[in-house]
Amino acid sequence: MPTSKRPLQHVARFILLALYSGTRAATVAAASPLRAEGRSYIDLERGVFYRLAGGKELPPSVSHPCGCRQSFWRTCVRCQKLGIAKTHFVEWNGKPIQLVRTGFATAVTGAKLEGRVTPHTLRHTAAAWLMQNGVPMWEAAGFWACRRKFWKRPTATITRTT
Repeated sequence: MPTSKRPLQHVARFILLALYSGTRAATVAAASPLRAEGRSYIDLERGVFYRLAGGKELPPSVSHPCGCRQSFWRTCVRCQKLGIAKTHFVEWNGKPIQLVRTGFATAVTGAKLEGRVTPHTLRHTAAAWLMQNGVPMWEAAGFWACRRKFWKRPTATITRTT
């Protein structure tokens, strides 16, 4: 039913942050402007995204901190200035989201995207965009904290329109 409310605004923020950073969905959902245990932290003053949540041990996939690209940093700063990001950058009704699956599925259905499009598809799309822009594979692998030998051809990517 049509509404004047914006029920998927948090999903739009999630999509922007996931595409700009190439970070896994759970880490984007936990991203916060405040350093605390159990949250990944985005330091807006220094422009660094600490993807490993405070108080957690380094996983085998190694989530190294990364520098924020300009578009990612601007989105985070805008969210904080507008008061959208109180404790987390992706919030629904003033509370941090746990999973984005339901809202993301609604957005995919509304956009009439074909195939199996999941939040993880955004990570693959960001990687494909980097490769299309000529970024060396070793640099991209370091940015996303993944090993090059595990890279596979993406099963689905969202095509960019110019």
